[in-house]
Amino acid sequence: MVSFPDRTRYIQGNITLNPDICNGKPVIRGLRITLQTILEFLNAGETREEILKQYPSLQSEDIDTCLNFAKEITQNQCVVKKLYHST
Repeated sequence: MVSFPDRTRYIQGNITLNPDICNGKPVIRGLRITLQTILEFLNAGETREEILKQYPSLQSEDIDTCLNFAKEITQNQCVVKKLYHST
């Protein structure tokens, strides 16, 4: 069995990918808060302050990281590939 740190990958410092956390979805600093969740809150009109109040373990920079990651994906500056194969 592979140990937890060996299965963890980091993108842009704050974004964690690990098949054992949230089914391998990108999360913020391993906190089990997915980038998708934060982006959905922003898309629904939630303010940064409201999100930080709902998720006190987040930092304002974490929201910036989510937005930067989404920007890079949409600008095709980032290649997304499957890092793990589920068995």
